[in-house]
Amino acid sequence: MDLLLATRNANKTREFRELLGGQFKITDLSSLPSLALPEETGRTFEQNAILKAVTVSTTVDKLVIADDSGLEVDALQGAPGIYSARYAGETASDATNIDKLLRELRSAPNRSARFRCVIAPAYAGKVLGTVAGVIEGAILDQPRGAAGFGYDPVFQPTGFEQTFAEMAPQLKNKISHRAKAAAALREKLREIRD
Repeated sequence: MDLLLATRNANKTREFRELLGGQFKITDLSSLPSLALPEETGRTFEQNAILKAVTVSTTVDKLVIADDSGLEVDALQGAPGIYSARYAGETASDATNIDKLLRELRSAPNRSARFRCVIAPAYAGKVLGTVAGVIEGAILDQPRGAAGFGYDPVFQPTGFEQTFAEMAPQLKNKISHRAKAAAALREKLREIRD
């Protein structure tokens, strides 16, 4: 099954290819440079995933999947949340987002957090449902590890000694929020196909 992933984030595309396996041919928007993603104006991960999937699906004759995901930190009332990728500004790097997060948590006794991912498949301008995945954990005092992307170096999932950035990709891809959402997406795509 051909899927168009509504992103230009090469790390996310690679992760989706690993998570969904060989039964899906996944391309992303890097093959369509003139196609613009809509501004993420939703107030939830679900609204933003639907917005991206539906918008892109009106311009291509393919099944489109879009995700919106991010980090929710309890001491920050759920921030950075839907603003995770641009927490330190519109052009922020992963490192500047992490720096801002750690500054804001410097004196916080509660460092509990979770990664949340919502995926929306859409075709011909119609959303075909949504699926979600969550993993609980905590934010460390300083980054550890060189793998992964985003907040992976400071997020330690509950029950593990390693951060996402210290884990082998195979382990992260079994337990992550995106892995859980992708497993639910595989089931949803089977329903759509049948």
